[in-house]
Amino acid sequence: MRAVVQRVTSARVMIDDEVVGAIARGLLVLVGVGREDTRKVAETLAAKLVALRLFPSNRGHFDRSVSEIAGSVLLVSQFTLFGDCRRGRRPSFGRAADSEDARHVYEACVTAIRGKGVQVETGRFQADMAVESINDGPVTVLLDTDKTF
Repeated sequence: MRAVVQRVTSARVMIDDEVVGAIARGLLVLVGVGREDTRKVAETLAAKLVALRLFPSNRGHFDRSVSEIAGSVLLVSQFTLFGDCRRGRRPSFGRAADSEDARHVYEACVTAIRGKGVQVETGRFQADMAVESINDGPVTVLLDTDKTF
């Protein structure tokens, strides 16, 4: 799985001018599911997201996680994170999971985050969405379960 994680003061997902998911302070996570990804991988990513220290303490250091600040996660599926642009001008998505497998792994990630006591909002799987966010910092990190984190 691949994730673009942004610390936000607020974020929301809209479909046809309807808000389908919104959070205040927390993490906006754009997540892509690869062909080899499983529920276990989703649970590993969820644990990492909940424990990742991206929020400042009163000393100003990245000492606090989203769970420690009672923040929320807006998890948005984005298969384009597996776009391979090394050849030609159009991305290839051959390493992305097919939609049904990706849906199950994505939903496992949502369930695992909720199971750790963190509020999770989502977009709508396979929908054309508009994502709005107010980045805090800005702080943005990339996670890839194929690489050691």
